[in-house]
Amino acid sequence: MTAYRDLLAQREILNKQIEESKKTETTAAIARARELVAQYELTVEDVFSKTPSSKKGKKIGAVAPKYRDPQTGKSWSGRGKPPLWIAGKDRSPFVI
Repeated sequence: MTAYRDLLAQREILNKQIEESKKTETTAAIARARELVAQYELTVEDVFSKTPSSKKGKKIGAVAPKYRDPQTGKSWSGRGKPPLWIAGKDRSPFVI
């Protein structure tokens, strides 16, 4: 039983050391991040934007359909797997 209690005490000591180490390293990381932000004059949008800065201004969305099935009126953009109504056929009669 003493081994178990000793291990629990060691775990508590390690947990405290982990917390202290995390605080120290977090403080250093925040200081470094602030240095970089100031050095490169970054904005919040530069740092936390979900899209890379090289793609700013480009719209991401649906593509206009290029083909239409005359029987059902369904359309297809020409991207991805072709639907059954056009698969393996000449596409020129279906062009919109």
